[in-house]
Amino acid sequence: MATSSPFPPLPPHPPHPGGPAEGGVLRHAHWWQHKWVRYGALITLLALSGLVIVGLVREQTGTEGFLVGLGLAILPVPLLVAAFRWLDRVEPGPWRNLVFSFSWGACAAALMAIVANSFAVRWIATATADPAHADTLGATVIAPVVEETAKAAAVLLVFLFRRRDFTGIVDGVVIAGITATGFAFTENILYLGNAFGTDQLTGDGGIASVTVATFFVRVVMSPFAHPLFTVLTGLGFGIAALSGERQRVRRVVLPLCGLLLAMLMHALWNGSATFGEWGFFAVYGAFMVPAFGVLTWLVVWTRQRELGTVRDELPAYTAAGWLGPAEPYALGSMRARRLARQYARRHLGRPAAREVARYEAYATSLAFLRHRGRHGRGGADFVVRERELLSELWRRREVARPALEHASRLAAPAPLPVYGMYGMHGGYGFPPGAAHPPPGHYGYPGYVSSPPTVPHPQASPAPYAAPYPYTPSAPYRS
Repeated sequence: MATSSPFPPLPPHPPHPGGPAEGGVLRHAHWWQHKWVRYGALITLLALSGLVIVGLVREQTGTEGFLVGLGLAILPVPLLVAAFRWLDRVEPGPWRNLVFSFSWGACAAALMAIVANSFAVRWIATATADPAHADTLGATVIAPVVEETAKAAAVLLVFLFRRRDFTGIVDGVVIAGITATGFAFTENILYLGNAFGTDQLTGDGGIASVTVATFFVRVVMSPFAHPLFTVLTGLGFGIAALSGERQRVRRVVLPLCGLLLAMLMHALWNGSATFGEWGFFAVYGAFMVPAFGVLTWLVVWTRQRELGTVRDELPAYTAAGWLGPAEPYALGSMRARRLARQYARRHLGRPAAREVARYEAYATSLAFLRHRGRHGRGGADFVVRERELLSELWRRREVARPALEHASRLAAPAPLPVYGMYGMHGGYGFPPGAAHPPPGHYGYPGYVSSPPTVPHPQASPAPYAAPYPYTPSAPYRS
């Protein structure tokens, strides 16, 4: 005999993005709208740009100079990529975004810069009949505008078409830095290859050669120059990503301000050679090193804030039964995360360690999503995305929970707090004496549905099977 529930019914699930509207007719996508067509066009564009850039650089440096430049220019790339990946360890972005960013910087942006800079310098030299002045103007004015705009295009594309992966300052810094690393890689091949060709003509070699001097200045002293410029653009996009959907002016102005700062810093760096014999070292010591230090501190501080967000937001899911009691702390500590992966690898092998790493990434995304939702920036697909993340966590809980609990015991400096249903850390959950949200109140602040009862450890049920109300619109309105 069926009994009626005292709770109001669940709101209807949002329609699938690819499904037809109510009363509408399902339409087949055109061939150019398929994902594989877009991916194919992008890969073809980058591949053609790469072939053209290789031909142009080889034409200027010669085959031997190109190979020498390639071998020397690749040396700082692994270090820079590793540094940006370290910054992105809290919520690692997908590799495809990094591969795209590096490829865009090394191929498309470099090609645009070479073509546009050469055309502009030739036009200025013809118009003024002063090639020396044209070269100086091209280096200090034209090149910063063209190159920073070309690199910023990659950040813009990820911001627009991979918005789910672009959620804050660290994402902007990482995408911008990887793009600039690719651009600097191609540019270093050109400079080092030309320097080697000059040494071949003059017969110089050893420490006094132009190649060694170029390598020291570009690879040893300033491998971070191009990433530093473009990171300013990434900061603008990252802060814009934190803005609400209604703050449209801010979302446009901030990236433009970041791009303008990148151009100014780039122009100052390129113009340092015109400031006298010690101009380069003065700009390097007075501007570049302090700016690098400040930006490094800012990004590390932002990373620590992200870990704090994880520790503050996840207790709501612990109280509802989705996470274990020790998981908010373990997931908010990079040391505990590492210990959890090591524990899983030692006892269950590498596949288990990868599952724990995925669990950590999904839990971090869930914490950030909830944080944005509480501040009115959850987006129209908030509930759909939250259900996806909870489902991914639920599937991996059997492997991840023991590892995270073990890691929390090793890494915790003091006894961990116990998050009950009421009075949770961070102010989430139900108030004392309330067994459930008031009937009919779908906008209860901080409410999280309870997980389902699982009949078998291998089952993967729908995460919102509990008979509690949940709202797809403004779920954290206070």
